[in-house]
Amino acid sequence: MAIYEYQCDGDGIVEATHPIGTAPASVTCPVCGREARRVYSAPMISSVPPALVGAIDRAEKTRDEPDVVTSLPPKPANQRTPVLPLTPTLRRLPRP
Repeated sequence: MAIYEYQCDGDGIVEATHPIGTAPASVTCPVCGREARRVYSAPMISSVPPALVGAIDRAEKTRDEPDVVTSLPPKPANQRTPVLPLTPTLRRLPRP
């Protein structure tokens, strides 16, 4: 069974359960008795990790108009140059 959402003009969102793939296009509102049309919503968004949701949102935002980068990011102040062991083979290489 799946939960389907329907929009009633008078009472708002109405939920109804039906077997998967058998949901009708409209149901009768249990409060006012008027017809409620089926609406589509994102399923189970609360179970997705927030970092993934943020990444998807950023990707969607920049899909048509990507952010323009005008400069390189600054180097960290505490960045160290890696020291290589001076083996006979490496001694012949030029040093920066």
